[in-house]
Amino acid sequence: MKALILVGGFGTRLRPLTLSVPKPLVDFANKPMILHQIEALKAIGVTEVVLAINYQPEVMLNFLKEYEKKLEIKITCSQETEPLGTAGPLALARDKLIDDSGTPFFVLNSDVISEYPLKQMIEFHKGHGGEASILVTKVDEPSKYGVVLMEETSGKVERFVEKPKIFVGNKINAGIYLLNPSVLDRIELRPTSIEKEVFPKIAAEKKLFAMVLPGFWMDIGQPKDYVTGLRLYLDSLRKMSSPKLATGPHIVGNVLVDESAVIGEGCLIGPDVAIGPGCIIDSGVRLSRCTVMRGVRIKKHACISSSIVGWHSTVGRWARVENMTILGEDVHVGDEVYSNGGVVLPHKEIKSSILKPEIVM
Repeated sequence: MKALILVGGFGTRLRPLTLSVPKPLVDFANKPMILHQIEALKAIGVTEVVLAINYQPEVMLNFLKEYEKKLEIKITCSQETEPLGTAGPLALARDKLIDDSGTPFFVLNSDVISEYPLKQMIEFHKGHGGEASILVTKVDEPSKYGVVLMEETSGKVERFVEKPKIFVGNKINAGIYLLNPSVLDRIELRPTSIEKEVFPKIAAEKKLFAMVLPGFWMDIGQPKDYVTGLRLYLDSLRKMSSPKLATGPHIVGNVLVDESAVIGEGCLIGPDVAIGPGCIIDSGVRLSRCTVMRGVRIKKHACISSSIVGWHSTVGRWARVENMTILGEDVHVGDEVYSNGGVVLPHKEIKSSILKPEIVM
């Protein structure tokens, strides 16, 4: 089986982290975002993953080479010279996706994090005999999204309503599809949208079916959703009684700590924290609802909440970093400095407090 991951462009919403690496390589829960998907695909027997990409393909491929060997899965790139939307990349990668077997293939948006019920999706797809299956998820505020109207029992999709003003339903497209090769005959090689142009036509022919996603779902393409996504992800690890979650007197709630990280005396860590490889957390530090990426040093008695600390940064003694502060790679926050929602570009030194959310160039 094959799969296509829609990697796309510059990842502007996750800057300054994406100034250092392409968005799919930004760490989420201590591993690159895209690896969560590739591992899930490998687990259900996918043998080849095609990355549809228009930005820094060589960086991606060099990085993924080691995982290709480790996971024993083929990873290739299909490079767009111009942005092709969400359907055009399928037409471009047609020859890579089709073989003589006629087997359906997966398509995933690279920002989506969930429990990836891909095995159930294959069963669902075989069961309904249609041309395409999509995953849908229930949300509290459907007006921000495109809503999928479907028959409850069969899952047959009736139509799509884009950002409805009045309530029509609460199920939205979750960005994970299983498609028969025949779907590719419907897509032209031009910038085009699978959600707005391709799926409505398949639905009109009554060949599109939707399965409701069990468990959590989040599009983690922007900082506040990334932080929420980490909470949901760690919560799902808790429900599965995962041995990956940290335990100890200094841990509160769900926390992920890489085994190479060093944590000092008298810290209080959690809930909803990920601490990456090689991090040094000095004594008396307080961390909650945050991600601390590889090689970071947090000095004594610093306090970090609802923030993301990029690779190899340092946070000074008694510093306070909160309210969706995002520190890019190699940022150094001075002792006793306060950051209230600062977004700091890579390789900066912050010597004075950031009192209101702003971008520090």
